[in-house]
Amino acid sequence: MNISDSEHIVTSYQEELTELASSISKMGGMVENAISKSIESLMKHDKKMAKKIIKNDRLVDEMQRKIDENAVSMIARRQPMAGDLRLIISSIHVANDLERIGDMAKNIARRVKHIEGKKFSPTFYNGIRHMSEITLRQIKLSLDAFTTRNIEEAINVCKNDDEVDALYVSIFRELLTYMMEDPRNITECTNLLFCSKNLERAGDHATNIAEAAYYLETGKNLPMLLEEMEQESED
Repeated sequence: MNISDSEHIVTSYQEELTELASSISKMGGMVENAISKSIESLMKHDKKMAKKIIKNDRLVDEMQRKIDENAVSMIARRQPMAGDLRLIISSIHVANDLERIGDMAKNIARRVKHIEGKKFSPTFYNGIRHMSEITLRQIKLSLDAFTTRNIEEAINVCKNDDEVDALYVSIFRELLTYMMEDPRNITECTNLLFCSKNLERAGDHATNIAEAAYYLETGKNLPMLLEEMEQESED
């Protein structure tokens, strides 16, 4: 093999890595938009928008399959080492988490189809809107951390997951109060409860992406590090 052929192979390999990173970024934008639109359809009781979100979820699924296929092909053909291998493996995991976030958006949209537009208190709407904003922030920051390999930002995303969980508990209690006050609210509140639960789960997947970002840069396990930090603070 001459120098020209070798250079071509290296250039082609780098282009494949760049394309893989670009696909992750594109898929991230797709699921961020899906979550945002699903909450908008919930707030507006817009069933037409909800139907579109459900239909578009297949595009997210197709993107995940494309990323998986390309990543496996690269491992087989390029036999990557060290950092490159971590990037490819991490991309597979991140694509899976993004696909699951897309499913959360689809699930919210499906619930919108069954909500009859009954008006609940502004406090509830403010709560779930705030929860969606924080969840979207977590998704964005985790993707930024993965793209830039920013371990400090990855750690912060994991630490801030408690905020999403706390908001879910608050909304759960409010919906439970509605159901106890009037059994006729049970069906509607149950649908809304599932919507908030899907946001909470989307936040968990954002945390997974942040953990992948930390692993990508350091090769180490972030949950284990956070557990050690917590134990040290208690001692």
